[in-house]
Amino acid sequence: MNDLLVLAMLADGPKHGYQLKREAGFIMGQGDMHNNLVYPLLRRFTIAGWVTKKPVPGDRGQTRQTYSLTATGRKELIARLGDYNEADASNARAFFTRVGMFALLPSEDRTRILDQREAFLRGREQRLSRMNKNLELGGFGAEVVHYLIAQARSDLAWIRRLRRLKPDEKNT
Repeated sequence: MNDLLVLAMLADGPKHGYQLKREAGFIMGQGDMHNNLVYPLLRRFTIAGWVTKKPVPGDRGQTRQTYSLTATGRKELIARLGDYNEADASNARAFFTRVGMFALLPSEDRTRILDQREAFLRGREQRLSRMNKNLELGGFGAEVVHYLIAQARSDLAWIRRLRRLKPDEKNT
């Protein structure tokens, strides 16, 4: 997921490594992404020809590297975003990452991703409902199962809403 995130952050234009660290950490809901994660990815992307690196003068006289996504990198990003399987459908982070970048994907990929996630959630809801009906869960166990059922239903409602959105539509 980190590789997708870093590549996608370059889709809007060039960025410094430090800016990528900060923004990626923010998106993931944590502090800055660690240097040992960001810079090896950028090095790998540069070697693969997906990203270019350009030295530019910094604010305090230092030289900073600016990273830009190449046309090949953009194609790779779109291919990786579209590569979504059953295991990804069960992973909320993999799903959210794709949805956050739906504007980059063709409509058939968006539809397929939503279909796969919806199938996973429907199966989860059914399994949890059977568990709730057939097992003696106790008070706290039952609360957890009820919460997870409600969460699955909420996610399914969100998917219905996502299906109605146009790729360039702003959400208010």
